[in-house]
Amino acid sequence: MALSQPEIIFYGPLINPKSVSSFQALPKCLLAVGASGNIDWIEEHVHESALQDVLAHRGSLNVSFIRLKHGEFILPGFVDTHTHAPQAPNTGSGQQYELLDWLKEKTFPMEARFVDVDFARRAYDLIVKRIIDSGTTTCCYYGTLHLEATKILADVISKWGQRAFVGKCNMNRNSQDDYVEATVSGSINATHALISHIRALPPPRLVEPVLTPRFAISCSGPLLSALGDMARADPSLRIQTHISENRNEIHTTLKFFPEATSYADVYDRHGLLGPRTILAHAVHLEEDEIALVKERNAGVSHCPTSNFNLRSGICPVGKFIDRGIKVGLGTDVSGATSTYADKQLPLSALLHLATVGGAQVCGFDALLVSVRSDTGNPGLWSADLDQELQVGVAGGKVLEAWLERFFFTGDDRNIRRVYVQGRWIGGAEGEL
Repeated sequence: MALSQPEIIFYGPLINPKSVSSFQALPKCLLAVGASGNIDWIEEHVHESALQDVLAHRGSLNVSFIRLKHGEFILPGFVDTHTHAPQAPNTGSGQQYELLDWLKEKTFPMEARFVDVDFARRAYDLIVKRIIDSGTTTCCYYGTLHLEATKILADVISKWGQRAFVGKCNMNRNSQDDYVEATVSGSINATHALISHIRALPPPRLVEPVLTPRFAISCSGPLLSALGDMARADPSLRIQTHISENRNEIHTTLKFFPEATSYADVYDRHGLLGPRTILAHAVHLEEDEIALVKERNAGVSHCPTSNFNLRSGICPVGKFIDRGIKVGLGTDVSGATSTYADKQLPLSALLHLATVGGAQVCGFDALLVSVRSDTGNPGLWSADLDQELQVGVAGGKVLEAWLERFFFTGDDRNIRRVYVQGRWIGGAEGEL
């Protein structure tokens, strides 16, 4: 049977994360994306003089072809494992508070506004587009506790073409009067309704539901148990929640769950700690909790900016990596022979955490990045690059320097295109 023709072929530099400790910097590659949006094939080390011969061998001489410009490269899309979409309007405010006061004074009042579906629709359309243009091809979203508003969030994400997990917050205590669910049954029924809505979205079905107990303080034991029952009944459902972000939060949690031996044990005894669980923050986990998270094969979403802004502490990411715990990066909106617990993470680790550390997909979810001076911050990017990329080690070193430049001084202006499942959905050049 003849192989299907690719839809589009890219020629140029490619960054390919391999592990926490290594990545490939390939200066001259051919990458073919098929009609399904998956990567059909990659040819490495293709010199310009051999380009037509390789394309002819692949039977792809007449396929749509994109030649990257000097200073451009392809990078896997970013995976944000923890984002509160309705908190985006609060970005930059409330930094004087620590976690629990910040929730009370800033976050819950803002989230309560999403009972207004018109407000929710306007806000989410802007928020999701902004997240996409920042290079996030996959995102784990917390909505609010409102069913209709969270349906709108899922609809907007589906419209823009982002890959995502979307959850309606479950929270039936310890919030303001107009932002709390009255009953366990009401919370669970609304969660079932959201799951049905998301699973009925039109193709391509890139949005999936996720169970979202906000955090233990906001959920009664019966609500956590009911969510655990849902997770057991439907093994495809993922779970996202918070853990050990702040010392006061931990103390309060154990006060509400005196039978638990630890914060992690609260989730474990309610059936919510497992290989499909994403635990946000995890700044202050005790050794027995780290062992439990590892045993249950749960993952951690590291949110460094939020942890810094709310003075929550420093997450021991290196320790988690050394212990073999899955770690990805979250914005929160607003082993190996070498160890990482006592040193700064290398560029390879940052790349891994931001991309394949958060998820593994076979689709072409990628960014076309430019480090030319006309695409970045003119105050930082004042000189054009003067080194040409060549096949081999020397070219790889130049490309690695481009990646480092983008990581530490780049912004959304350098992300020229964002692709999800082979479809161009955003970036500074707009979308098709």
